Amino acid sequence: MASPAQDLGPALDKDGVRLTVDDAIATVTLTNPAKRNAQSPALWRALTEAGRLLPGSVRVVVLRAEGKSFSAGLDRQAFTPEGFDGEPSFLDLARGGDAELDATIAEYQEAFTWWRRSDIVSVAAVQGHAIGAGFQLALACDLRVVADDVQFAMRETSLGLVPDLTGTHPLVRLVGYARALEICLTGRFVTADEAVSTGLANLAVPPAQLDDAVRDLAAALLGAPRDAVIETKALLRGALERDYEAQRAAERAAQARRLRDLAGLGE
Repeated sequence: MASPAQDLGPALDKDGVRLTVDDAIATVTLTNPAKRNAQSPALWRALTEAGRLLPGSVRVVVLRAEGKSFSAGLDRQAFTPEGFDGEPSFLDLARGGDAELDATIAEYQEAFTWWRRSDIVSVAAVQGHAIGAGFQLALACDLRVVADDVQFAMRETSLGLVPDLTGTHPLVRLVGYARALEICLTGRFVTADEAVSTGLANLAVPPAQLDDAVRDLAAALLGAPRDAVIETKALLRGALERDYEAQRAAERAAQARRLRDLAGLGE
């Protein structure tokens, strides 16, 4: 698939991650198709850096990947005694202290966290395999548009691990506890039809139409005023944590801010 912003100079291009910005739309591309965009600590740091480099003009962030697979998950080199060059191996991390191990995992999670920021709407364009860390990276985004060849799978539990890159919270929210548990414990593939029917994906299209569908969605997301989008996103994200009366109060407070802003009475 051709990049929707490939003629623009990249703001970041390293360790399998490229960031380009076209006014209100930023595109983060995974750029190692030869390894099916397998993930590593270096890639996670590059993703974190991409989030920090976003200009204030950006309202929509598109996450996409080169090649036939979105991301085949964690690079298996992580489980070798040698690990990655210049990185502690996972075996070394396991032998370290609790605080050090917790801090390292927290650092890795940062690559998956900033996509939920209230000032942006993030859209994952997912084709082919999205396994393990790849599945969790797609889940980190607000919306998902998938090619009809997509295959999601959460394989961590099958490997004796757990999904720890922030994917469990959105997965349960999207498909419910029972289905999320079954997906994680069996490690089975979730296809495009199931992803759409369960709410895991917003839309499925043929692979050749994926970029166009995401581009159209990004343009539609820019149609509403930015402050209204930010307030609406915050309301919806907090709805499951609030009871009915608290949500009513949150709606009233948000609407009061919007009305005052539209009347020129905002702070």
